Amino acid sequence: MTTATTATFPGLTAGTWAIDTVHSNVGFTVRHLMVSKVRGTFEGFSGAVTVAEDGTAGVTAEIAVDTINTKNTDRDAHIKSADFFDAEQFPVAKFVSTGVRADGNDYIVDGDFTLHGVTKPVELALEFNGVNPGMGQGPVAGFEATTVINRKDFGITIDMPLDGGGTVVGDKITITLDIEVAHQA
Repeated sequence: MTTATTATFPGLTAGTWAIDTVHSNVGFTVRHLMVSKVRGTFEGFSGAVTVAEDGTAGVTAEIAVDTINTKNTDRDAHIKSADFFDAEQFPVAKFVSTGVRADGNDYIVDGDFTLHGVTKPVELALEFNGVNPGMGQGPVAGFEATTVINRKDFGITIDMPLDGGGTVVGDKITITLDIEVAHQA
């Protein structure tokens, strides 16, 4: 369930705006071997922005964690395993907004993020890219958002120490969302 919020998005009319998965991307980065980053995406996700008559908005989203793609099938299989996501037991990550507030020309979306069976509050730094009439299928709107989470806060506590110090996988995960939503008639 979404909660009423305090900030509004100019041009975003009342109703449900569903995520267009063809024109959206859910990605992440994580430190690897202490010196580089692994980048990945999730191919399966859905969600919506619901706008009330007063212009306030709420956001809900789900990610199928077993759709992870880091361009390495062995690594993806390991991330899906009980060592990391335990995708069999916890197949979906969820986000439900609890508020939206202005942050200069941008926004902060507060919400509850559930991953690996653990729910924690997170803040998404959000850039609203505006509304466009679309291409004959109705209006669309665009957003870019980022947040940083600590995987250990969500019970993903595997440590893979390196001989010289440090770990194979970092604790901080940067999640990046490039989202296009379409107004549902």
